[in-house]
Amino acid sequence: MTALVILPGLDGTGTLHAPFIDALGDVPGAVTVVRYPRDQALDYKGLEALARAALPVDVPFVLLGESFSGPIAISIAADPPPNMRGLVLSTTFARAPVPVLSPFAAWLPPVSARRVPMNLLSWLLLGRWATPDVTAALRCALSNVPSATLRHRAALTLAVDVSPLLQRITLPVLYLRARGDRLIRPAAGREITAAIRRASLLQIEGPHLLLQACPQQSAQAVAAFLAQQH
Repeated sequence: MTALVILPGLDGTGTLHAPFIDALGDVPGAVTVVRYPRDQALDYKGLEALARAALPVDVPFVLLGESFSGPIAISIAADPPPNMRGLVLSTTFARAPVPVLSPFAAWLPPVSARRVPMNLLSWLLLGRWATPDVTAALRCALSNVPSATLRHRAALTLAVDVSPLLQRITLPVLYLRARGDRLIRPAAGREITAAIRRASLLQIEGPHLLLQACPQQSAQAVAAFLAQQH
């Protein structure tokens, strides 16, 4: 049985994936979400060490890196454990998604998630796919993480660059691109799939929070990929 391990987005709580996991249904393998410490300002290397420690050791698995966690998943796939069978990347990047802001990463203001208007977050992350349930879940997840932690992680994304590792990945890779993504530029997915020999890109009608807003379509794509690696 091929397990699925999910590395979550910026909040790191692992609370936003229930609809997606439910939509996976009877996939032949366990599905787990790695949760990041809420009160520790770990860098990408520290989070990668935490993620590696959470990976299964006795069953084959596919790793799914979502948004913020894409660089972590890429780093693991470039030097994978022997039982890793494939990689799924959802609405993510190998290097800073907004390169022009990289020099200012250290000066991001410590804004509390509670003070960011939800209509702005909803427009950016969910667009026309926003529903009361998904919006409420997003608000809850962000509100449960200290603003300093969110600020630190956001700053990490503005300085990260794991693109040199892409050519080292020999595992099969599926990149999920959301057609309505207002956060990640389309070139980010093309850059990743062009550099990895066994990579394919699948576009789905949806927003940046693709797994949350379009769980059925996302689950169908991931389940098919899992079946191929089983």
